[in-house]
Amino acid sequence: MAKMDRKLVVLCSAAVAAVYATGYFSTEAEATKTTLRQHPPINIQTNADHPSVTESKNQPKKSLYKNGTFTGMGENRRGSIEVAVTIQNDKITDVEISDFAMHYSESDVVGLPNEVLQNQNAQVSNVSGATYSTQAFQDAVQDALYQAQNS
Repeated sequence: MAKMDRKLVVLCSAAVAAVYATGYFSTEAEATKTTLRQHPPINIQTNADHPSVTESKNQPKKSLYKNGTFTGMGENRRGSIEVAVTIQNDKITDVEISDFAMHYSESDVVGLPNEVLQNQNAQVSNVSGATYSTQAFQDAVQDALYQAQNS
């Protein structure tokens, strides 16, 4: 009877390990795909912040970003966040979370849009207990800023 119990323990252990490994590799593959789609960080800076020595007074300043509202998406293995970022005259004037489909509560990241408005970029402080939501939010804002860039 002792040998039968030992075989059962080995069999159950192997089954648990197989299920764990399958889950790990499937979510890790998804996380890798999401990471590859991310854009490089963009900071909002107006031309007035960095005047050029060769800039003529008669030349109109070229805008770094298009005016309007741009939608960005951030996702990871815990879900996705969609944001709407409004830009006027190279300034972020509004950020709204338009779709929140994360594993955690939206109340954890409700203050992040105001932080983007203060910083004028996608970098926000990490919310303890909602790291994945914070990262997805940053990625979504970054995606919207990437779409807003002038060519």
